[in-house]
Amino acid sequence: MPNAHQAFDHWLSTLGPLRLALEGRVGWEFGALFAAQPWLAQSPRGDGHPVLVLPRFLGCDLSTQPLRDFLDRLGYRAEPWGLGVNLGPRAGVMDACLERLEHLHATHGRRVSLIGWSLGGLYARELAKEAPEQVRLVITLGTPFAGDQSDPSELWRLQERMTGESIGLPLRHGPLDQAPPVPTTSILSRSDGIVHWTDSLEHEGPITENILVESSHLGLAFNPLSLHAIADRLAQPEGAWRPFERTGARAWLYPALPRA
Repeated sequence: MPNAHQAFDHWLSTLGPLRLALEGRVGWEFGALFAAQPWLAQSPRGDGHPVLVLPRFLGCDLSTQPLRDFLDRLGYRAEPWGLGVNLGPRAGVMDACLERLEHLHATHGRRVSLIGWSLGGLYARELAKEAPEQVRLVITLGTPFAGDQSDPSELWRLQERMTGESIGLPLRHGPLDQAPPVPTTSILSRSDGIVHWTDSLEHEGPITENILVESSHLGLAFNPLSLHAIADRLAQPEGAWRPFERTGARAWLYPALPRA
């Protein structure tokens, strides 16, 4: 059986050196966030409903602060997950997330929108399956829920060997690629250096969709294209969700999925 370092080296080798190098764009993307403020200020205004933002693996609430600040300015009640650094779905983490969701739903008296970045998106999808009556919609950013390469079990086993903690999602509601029973949007990038874009590809249907952006994986939560798409999705009236429209300039900024 390979040791932890060998397992990590194998996982790293699957990323591809070019795609991994493209993650260096993250600094430029953060700068673009400030340059794009006049455009982002024209995003649809929010209706004040709560939005719970779940960070990526090894991320924390500080990493989602730019996204939450943006949503606050639009009029939403953007909430942090409040569980420190995301070290993976350890024992008790999903229960704590569910308690957080239930608290926000009870406090605001409204359904909660869930935004999950990478691994945080897996939490968001499973929370929406667990308590769909409390969730308005789900948006994921570069989340690996589809495809053989995206199966996170290898990384979870690696972390289990390194930390001795039991890790994994309680899949009580079907496989990871099964969409929640609420409007669900997957925002993904074909040049993502961490998660291959096909591993974030949702089966499109009446309440499911994919939105392509040009972004690094580490920049997805504050890339201006991501933020504008998130604002558009959150502004959909509850109970009257419609797919993202690619008209006008959007047809260039948000390309359609390539044909198989």
